[in-house]
Amino acid sequence: MSTTFSALIWWVIPGAAVIGVLGYVLWVTKFQEKFENETTRSVTQFQRFQNSFREAAEAEAELTKESPEKGA
Repeated sequence: MSTTFSALIWWVIPGAAVIGVLGYVLWVTKFQEKFENETTRSVTQFQRFQNSFREAAEAEAELTKESPEKGA
């Protein structure tokens, strides 16, 4: 391995690490809140979807209680 290549490695690895850290800091400061909001919105929509089935089942149970079965 040449001395030039060894010196280049000692600059490239820390340089890549610094770029990675700056990218992460940028993501945290600019974009993380957006992703969290979208996730929260998605979870809320899914919970509403689940609750619609619960409400339908409860309504059906109420109807079943009010009208007795025929032939019993």
